[in-house]
Amino acid sequence: MVAKTDDVYGDHISNKFNDELLALKTRFLKMGGLVEAQIGSAVVALMEGDASFAEEIRSKDRLVDRMEMDIDEEAMLIIARRQPTARDLRLVISVIRMVADLERVGDEAKKIAKFAMKLSEEGTSPQGYGEVRHIGAHVMSMLHDSLDAFARLDSEQALQVMKEDKRVDEEYQTAARTLLTFMMEDARNISRCMSVMWVLRALERVGDHACNIAENVIFMVKGEDVRHTSMEEAERVVGR
Repeated sequence: MVAKTDDVYGDHISNKFNDELLALKTRFLKMGGLVEAQIGSAVVALMEGDASFAEEIRSKDRLVDRMEMDIDEEAMLIIARRQPTARDLRLVISVIRMVADLERVGDEAKKIAKFAMKLSEEGTSPQGYGEVRHIGAHVMSMLHDSLDAFARLDSEQALQVMKEDKRVDEEYQTAARTLLTFMMEDARNISRCMSVMWVLRALERVGDHACNIAENVIFMVKGEDVRHTSMEEAERVVGR
C-alpha cells in the first residue's frame, strides 16, 4: 500500500538536520522492534509454561525504559537546536508521544511475563489459552503494522490499524465472558482464570497503544489530529 502523501522527511539544506531526523526515526523503530519482540516472547512463555524465559523478558524492561528516556532527550535536543516547524515539528512531537506508547507496551509485556511465571508455578494449563493466542496474534499484527506505517509514512495503513481496535475490544469482551463461565462452573478455576483475564487485558491494552501510534502517524502525514474523533472523521482526513 502506498501512502497518499507528498510529505517527505529528510530534504533539508542542512545534512546534519537530515541525519538527526533519520537517527530519531531509526532509534524509535529499534525500540518498536524490541517491544514487539517482547510481547511475542511473553505470549510464548505463557503458552509453554517457561518461567525462565518469562523472567528474561521481565529483565529487559529497564532497557526499554532507558531507550524511552534517550529518545525523549534526543527529540528535545532537536527542538532546542533546530526549532523545527510544520512537518518536522509534527515528526518530533509524534515520536515523543509514540515512544510513551511503546514504553507502555513494554510494561504490558512485563505484566504478561509475570503471569506466565505465576501460571507456570501452578503447573496447570488453565482455560483461555486459545483466546490468548488469538488476541495476542491480532494485537501483535496491529503493533507491527503501526510501526510499518510510521516507517513508510503510510496514513492509509495507519487508518486500517485504527479500524482493527474495535475488533480487538469485541474479542476481549467475548473471551472475558468465556472465562467468567469457567469460573462460575467450578470455583477451583477462579485463580487461574483471573490470571488469564489479566493477560487478556494486557493484550487489549497493547492494541490500544498500537492504535495511538497509528493516530500519530496520521497526524504526522496529514497534519490533523484524529485522536478522540470518529472513524468517519479519520477516514475523511486520510482520504483528502
